Amino acid sequence: MRKSKAILELAKKTIRIEGDAIQNLASQIDDEFAQAVEYIYEGEGRVVITGVGKSALIASKIVATLNSTGTPAIFMHAADAIHGDLGTIQQKDVVICISKSGNTPEIKILVPLIKSGGNKLIAITGNTESFLAEQADFVLNTYVEKEACPNNLAPTTSTTAQLVMGDALAICLLELRGFSSRDFAKFHPGGTLGKKLYLRVSDIASKNMVPQVEDHSPVKEVIVEISEKMLGVAAVLSKGKLVGVVTDGDIRRMLNKYENINGLTARDIMSTHPKTIEPDVLAVKALKEMQSNEISQLLVEKDGKYMGVVHLHNLINEGIL
Repeated sequence: MRKSKAILELAKKTIRIEGDAIQNLASQIDDEFAQAVEYIYEGEGRVVITGVGKSALIASKIVATLNSTGTPAIFMHAADAIHGDLGTIQQKDVVICISKSGNTPEIKILVPLIKSGGNKLIAITGNTESFLAEQADFVLNTYVEKEACPNNLAPTTSTTAQLVMGDALAICLLELRGFSSRDFAKFHPGGTLGKKLYLRVSDIASKNMVPQVEDHSPVKEVIVEISEKMLGVAAVLSKGKLVGVVTDGDIRRMLNKYENINGLTARDIMSTHPKTIEPDVLAVKALKEMQSNEISQLLVEKDGKYMGVVHLHNLINEGIL
């Protein structure tokens, strides 16, 4: 137990150290940050982000964030750049170089090569007096007082600061571009986030069978229809118009209420005023409707025409829930 308590305290201490560093990071944002954002926004090229070690891993993540929020970006490892990958950088690209110290050997070799190509250089560094900072056109200060590592060696707080600075860049650019949720969905069509932004009720209902009976249909036919269509529900129509719904629950209540079901029809056991939704509505809204009404399916209807069913299981299978 004593060991467990010590572990928890160490974890909390780590989070506090990094949290304090991020709070301090806001005070280090200055006009150079704004100028860097404006330069990227007005530029015609890509953002090439480079670094070595842990900073290279942070660079890869920032690249992914920029790409997913409307700013074309590419990763270039600093060590690989000086061994043949420098051609990654095109004439109109802007380069972001990430380094805590700003004085690593790879950076000292790479930076002059970038400058000789005429590309603008943005430094994300914790050392504003470093070689990198002195050579950069814009400096984004990610200084941290100490690492969360007890030996103040392993990159922890410093890499968190780099990551947060990258997120700040991405969000500012996103806002300047007027990047919307619809734009976001275009870049995330296969993920859960994207599906929440673009998947519509019609996309799901069109894959389901369409359970329906007439209001005068015998109960036996209703039970068969619900069973065969496997959605736990059947819409009740009268002269082509939706007038009710029969669910598994209605069937159970009927069996408890009547000893003899012969002669009963769909109209006798249906629920009137069924919950419906239009096909063009986002699937995530269908989920909210189900949750608020504590039901597992909605009938799909447009302009008074019954079109099918969207079921909770469909939403689960699509990863919406």
